[in-house]
Amino acid sequence: FDDRAWRLLDLPHDWAVEQSFSEKGSPSHGFKASGKGFPERSIGWYRKKITVPQSDLGKIISLQFDGVYRNCKVWFNGHFLGTWESGYMGFQYDVSAYVNYGIENTIAVRVDASMEEGWYYEGAGIYRHVHLLKTDPLHVAQNGTSITSDIKNDFADITAQATIENKGHYTGNIEIMQTAYDAAGKVVASATEKGNAPGFYKSALFTSAFRISNPKLWHVDTPNLYRMVTQVRQEGRIVDSYETTFGIRSIRFDAEEGFLLNGKPLKLKGTNNHQDHAGVGTALPDGLQYFRIQKLKEMGSNAYRCSHHPPTPELLEACDRLGMLVIDETRLMGINDYHLETVRQMIERDRNHPSVFCWSVGNEEWKIEGNITGERITHIMQDFPKSIDPTRPVTVGISSGFRSGISSMVEVMGYNYMGNGDIDAHRKQFPQQPGMGTEEGSTFATRGIYFDDEAKHYKSAYDRKPRPSFYSIEEGWKFYAERPYLAGMFIWTGFDYRGEPTPYGWPSVTSYFGMMDVCGFPKDNVYYLKSWWGDKPVLHILPHWNWQGMEGKEIDVWVHSNCDEVELFLNKKSLGKKKMEKLGHLEWKVKYQPGTLEAVGYKDGRKQLSEVRKTTGVPANIRLTQNKIPHANDVAVFTVEVTDKNSLHVPTANNEVSFSVKGGKILGVGNGDPTSLEKDRFVEDISLIKITGLQEQALATAELLQQLPSYPENNWKPAFEIRDYKNPKPAYVYRGSFEIKDFPENAVVTFFYQKIGPDAVVFINGKKATPTKEDAQKYVLSADLLKNGNNTLHIIATPLRKVNDWDAANTDPGMIQVLTPAGQWRRKLFNGYAQVIVQPDGSGNDMQLTATTVGLKSATSVIPPK
Repeated sequence: FDDRAWRLLDLPHDWAVEQSFSEKGSPSHGFKASGKGFPERSIGWYRKKITVPQSDLGKIISLQFDGVYRNCKVWFNGHFLGTWESGYMGFQYDVSAYVNYGIENTIAVRVDASMEEGWYYEGAGIYRHVHLLKTDPLHVAQNGTSITSDIKNDFADITAQATIENKGHYTGNIEIMQTAYDAAGKVVASATEKGNAPGFYKSALFTSAFRISNPKLWHVDTPNLYRMVTQVRQEGRIVDSYETTFGIRSIRFDAEEGFLLNGKPLKLKGTNNHQDHAGVGTALPDGLQYFRIQKLKEMGSNAYRCSHHPPTPELLEACDRLGMLVIDETRLMGINDYHLETVRQMIERDRNHPSVFCWSVGNEEWKIEGNITGERITHIMQDFPKSIDPTRPVTVGISSGFRSGISSMVEVMGYNYMGNGDIDAHRKQFPQQPGMGTEEGSTFATRGIYFDDEAKHYKSAYDRKPRPSFYSIEEGWKFYAERPYLAGMFIWTGFDYRGEPTPYGWPSVTSYFGMMDVCGFPKDNVYYLKSWWGDKPVLHILPHWNWQGMEGKEIDVWVHSNCDEVELFLNKKSLGKKKMEKLGHLEWKVKYQPGTLEAVGYKDGRKQLSEVRKTTGVPANIRLTQNKIPHANDVAVFTVEVTDKNSLHVPTANNEVSFSVKGGKILGVGNGDPTSLEKDRFVEDISLIKITGLQEQALATAELLQQLPSYPENNWKPAFEIRDYKNPKPAYVYRGSFEIKDFPENAVVTFFYQKIGPDAVVFINGKKATPTKEDAQKYVLSADLLKNGNNTLHIIATPLRKVNDWDAANTDPGMIQVLTPAGQWRRKLFNGYAQVIVQPDGSGNDMQLTATTVGLKSATSVIPPK
């Protein structure tokens, strides 16, 4: 199979984010031109060639996919491995018997993203990592370890289980050594178990118990981690080593005290989140996971709900390292193998992450929430996880009333929106059932917008009740914060996401619910939460103070703060001091005058901090700021903004900025505008054109002419239809055509020739084409060879011969590729900001990002290698 004309790309990859927007697209997927309405853009093929050394013969070689959206089929060297439907759980295949050791191997993956699993953007393609695993036949099974801890006064009892799999014929004794290391790499405990190897293609469970003295507990504020190394020893030789990161901590839900971490009550300050980000869709580099979790931590959040499917493993790693509790959620409720197997895989994959504190087995299954069917399904789905992991509770997010059915028997009640039922009444009816707000808020806000604009689909960023049955962020947090028996709440959502553009439709392409936009730029609600979720002094004024043309008109000025009192000044004139209500905010009506709006916060009667908003001048300079991301080596995230001549950020700027990079590549751009139809990614465009109408004439000599003569028209006949392959003519001339219309001047047109004879000469429109030096079957066609519209291809070639009747001779002359290089990366600012995500090229050299726009001073940022 000739894949030379295919696009070369890196994984992870989301092809949906590369598509244009279309009003005919699915609103759930952000109106991207992909999905069932766009069949030509909904099925994709990936091919990868790898070499497995001869020295690996005898090992178990496996392909592991962390996530493919969706319904994919996989082949290895032409051997069909299987089909995997869901886009949200990983899978792997043993390919040991199919490997061509020491030479090239081909992996092929067909992905069908026609159908949706959810009502939110899901991407398309191999959007998570792919791994090639190599193990001894006797090895620790993938996700085959389970580490639990029981904390006592000054020590922790550790139970480490390892599932050992045997894909070989060894039947003797083995040793399983478990060694625990602290963060500094010091051995803190170890144990060795002896036993017999499991039988051929069977597995056995080995359990070790040991004690760690004075353990450093995992907590959201101190996310201490340990590392367990599990080694398999066969006849004195280590044949496998498997590492597991774990944390030591205790979790418990209580019907009176809410949630307890390490024995102490901890209010859950959570957000719900989907998995996409501006510019890159669902194909997030690992560092971007850390960026997003860090942004939530800065807001004061300590908990994250995976809405509504299992996450990528790297998200959980970021939560482990940064200190973020996680509700890990399966995609579908049900009791057959399809549903329960997904739950099992999710739990076995994720059970060692200390960040995961709860399994969620359902969300808003409206038709079964309040009836016996839902109750029966939940009984099974609640008990099934306990059979695998008895250390964590189970919840379901419920929205259609809190009275019966699932609500009456789920272990931890998940309230989705207090406007959907009477939470206090449910508490009285089921006083022994713990509960938490699994979804709350669903407020509408557009970053940097302070007056609703229905024509432009912009919602004001003030925190107001969005709909009669939904509550503002402040109302929601007050409700949960004031009830100790409620463990906390999860806001819908932490970040905006593609799709579900409630309350609008086209051309809105993202949600309005987020505390931050799709780039992670904070909306003003972030500062309300920061005031009451965090422990640092906060003072924030909204809106900005650039209201030219509104002089003398009243502007609503809000202050978010956790100070005792706040005094507001306009151009140094006091507008009054107000006392801050606990869990509240402050408001003033201020007649607009250009100048300086200042808030001064007081604690215990003394000035604690101040915040200003100044009327700025016109844009003068571009500013690039690299975000600091912990544990991120694979990506850099830049904030793009413009400033006036005094270096003040201009909050109303919407300049279009262009970007270029040296020593790396740009992965995506964004700005947080929910109605922006700009490109997220600028990638090369490839069109593949088939050669049609192929005809042939037999030639009397095998001479390959360097000039194309004229051939009798009445001698042409369909190519390859009548041919004696054992006794062919000395040579043949072939004629076909291809059409290229209105291709850009910078397009590169290439003919990828596939041999229809051992030797050949190619002519385009009667002119001889010259192959490239690196590939004798590749012809880059210069403009003087081509014409707009129909083009004629001639090939003079000596014939292919068959030795046996069943031999197959190639009859496909090849493919025309029209490659249009990627355009200039660019993005408009939205209310003062844009974002660029870049990735180093791995050369070890500096990476340099440059931003330019007409009329403003450009900016360059240099990033040294890590």
